[in-house]
Amino acid sequence: MKASGKHSKRSGPASTQAPAFVVVTGLSGAGKSHALRALEDLGYFCVDNLPIALITTFADLTLSGRREMRRAAVVVDVREGRELGRFPAVFRRLKRRYGRRIRLVFLEAADAALQRRFSETRRPHPLGAGRTVAEGITEERRQLLPIRRLANQVVDTSTLTVHELRRRVLESAGGARTVAPLVVNVTSFGFRRGVPTEADLVFDVRFLPNPHFVSSLRRWSGRHSRVARYVMRAPAATRFLSLTTALLRFLIPQYIAEGKTYLTIAIGCTGGRHRSVAIAEALGARLARAKGITLRVRHRDVAEA
Repeated sequence: MKASGKHSKRSGPASTQAPAFVVVTGLSGAGKSHALRALEDLGYFCVDNLPIALITTFADLTLSGRREMRRAAVVVDVREGRELGRFPAVFRRLKRRYGRRIRLVFLEAADAALQRRFSETRRPHPLGAGRTVAEGITEERRQLLPIRRLANQVVDTSTLTVHELRRRVLESAGGARTVAPLVVNVTSFGFRRGVPTEADLVFDVRFLPNPHFVSSLRRWSGRHSRVARYVMRAPAATRFLSLTTALLRFLIPQYIAEGKTYLTIAIGCTGGRHRSVAIAEALGARLARAKGITLRVRHRDVAEA
């Protein structure tokens, strides 16, 4: 067991009410591990392969209102063995007790997709003892059919990327409004100390006039108004900001749709004290009102430059 944080028989729009207790189940190789990680990112306390005998107790602890853990998710699948047959009755009791606060998400995929995934990972099917992978998949479908019939949502992952599956699970669990925003870090740095290892996008602003060579400005950083004005008065600076802002306003919604949670934009100059700092501050101001993001502006080398 590994801990980490009405009926629809088809995949469809998820309820906008966030459930407090989510059961993820489905076929082996359909993406249950990815789904559990997505729920963990959303703030759920997640347990993989929790024994069915403990599910009711775990749900009661989560939903009783007398605990620190406010949302939880568990994975239930054929690894339960003979105990799996008890799950439908357990789930029905929980639904009667807690209603919409309980949700069951069932992941499946076409046989060809599942066989390809098992071939790529070289992992045996859980029901593969004495069977081929194809025979294991057929038997697993038969054993899980009573559970599939109880599902609030069935998601076919045959053609979904990992990022698309993540988005579907997050929407199912909490609705689009509760999906964690994209954290955008705008970081200034000096090339002499190297490009930040976490950078996703790197922009070099060493083409701009350098305040370091102006004796009256050298002692201040790019956060000082005089230095910022000096940098921004260059036509290339305003043009760079306009083009870069337009690019990022295009890219950010694409990253959000993909399911990306962090984006680091690194702005570099020679020492990381003047030009990169001024541009990072100006870029942050332009992105401050972008929807669906949490914005942070920091300066890695401003004190050391």
